Amino acid sequence: MDGAPLYSEPRNFLGHPRGLFMLFFTELWERFSFYGMRALLIFYLTKQFLFSDERAGMLYGAYIALVFVSPLVGGWLADRYLGARKAVLFGGIVIALGHILLGLDTLGGDREGATRIFLAGMAVIVVGTGFLKANVSVLVGQLYPRDDMRRDPAYTIFYMGINLGGALGPIICGALGEMVGWSWGFGAAALGMILGIIVFVMGKPLLQGQGEAPDPAWLARRSLGMPREYWLYASALPFAAVMLALLASPAAVGYLLSASGLAMGIGLVAYACLKLDSDARGRLLVAIFLLVVQPVFWGLFEQTGSSLNLFIDRHVDRTFFGFTVPASLFQAVGPLSIFLLAPVFAWAWLALGRKGLEPSTPAKFGLAIMQVGAGFLLLTGAGMLFPGVKMPMLFIILLYMLHTMGELCLSPVGLAAMSRLSPPRMLGLMMGTWFLATAGGNFMSGVIAAAIGASAGANDAGAVLGAYGRIGALAMLIGLMVLLLSPRIGRLMKQGGQGLPDMA
Repeated sequence: MDGAPLYSEPRNFLGHPRGLFMLFFTELWERFSFYGMRALLIFYLTKQFLFSDERAGMLYGAYIALVFVSPLVGGWLADRYLGARKAVLFGGIVIALGHILLGLDTLGGDREGATRIFLAGMAVIVVGTGFLKANVSVLVGQLYPRDDMRRDPAYTIFYMGINLGGALGPIICGALGEMVGWSWGFGAAALGMILGIIVFVMGKPLLQGQGEAPDPAWLARRSLGMPREYWLYASALPFAAVMLALLASPAAVGYLLSASGLAMGIGLVAYACLKLDSDARGRLLVAIFLLVVQPVFWGLFEQTGSSLNLFIDRHVDRTFFGFTVPASLFQAVGPLSIFLLAPVFAWAWLALGRKGLEPSTPAKFGLAIMQVGAGFLLLTGAGMLFPGVKMPMLFIILLYMLHTMGELCLSPVGLAAMSRLSPPRMLGLMMGTWFLATAGGNFMSGVIAAAIGASAGANDAGAVLGAYGRIGALAMLIGLMVLLLSPRIGRLMKQGGQGLPDMA
């Protein structure tokens, strides 16, 4: 035994803990199920339940918004009581049950009853996502020491899993749902999540003991005859009931997001002005500016799953060598574009940074909004080139490429900015506020889709393209204004509050 090591170093794969790749596949299958269902959602609402475009758009926006809000609850429960591992496992099981409910509602002939079952399935998925989404990312970070240089590359690998699942989901679930039957599509999404659960359970040893409950003894203690851990799981039932009530009245989601966003904004500004020194105040005010701007991007970007999906289905020539491509499959273009463009953007930012030419974070936000607007103007121009006929699918692919370029200018850049600009004691709060603002943008997407659907002649390509032209031009104007303001805001980021008098 002399000279034997006291412990064995866990084996790595490609220089990373093997647990990373287990989490990679867990998240891949979760995103497969989410994006597969998302690709079918607007079609199912309008074709199966015969919802109007307006009603379907509002429900879509409310659902996507709640998906981004629910991790605030699931993350808090995991941090305080359950631990990330138990939260991820429970969330995956709940998501799978939700997808099974979505597939069940086609079995009966009662449309009202089927609608209630479908909304219940959506509510259950929202709750499950709340437990899983943030906590699986937490587990990735817990595999590495805080100062480990492999952390950033690890999240890059993990992000690849997200986009691979996001590409496969629409292709497989979309094709099955549109070409074979709705239950087949939703069933495939459920199967994907079940595979993710199996991978996660079998890979538990690879987590090296990370992500466990902060106080296991407290969890095991019984209350009213049942372990407290089970009571926490049971809390998912009232949580789902609240989500169901909100989905049944999508406008209420907008009121809640508006009220909470306004309260959060007033609180952050007051804190910045009353509690922080000039440098920290300036940085926090820049973060608040970015939080205000980003919903504009997501409100237009998320037309992907609502009005754009319907436009592709009704007004785009989807014939490819004699085969009609299901409209839902086009939602795979965005994640595939991430694979192609993310390395290019990472290289470009580094190359520009070495020359002192890298745009500031506010400038990147302006560019992102301009690019999402340019995508809609591209469709408007294509409609002028091909009047009276279905639009070639090439223009849809180009739109998604432009939108993906905008996403790469805003999403990872914004998350990094929140961590860099926030006071240390407020980092968790600011990250939560970022996702709250994202939820607001997603709800806005539903409002925009509903407005397009409610407009006269919404089934006419010209009417839809006219709306796209207006929102595209408005986005270009807003993006240009952000771009023009970016030099001053960029100086505020670097110099703290020294730039504040100039902004007055």
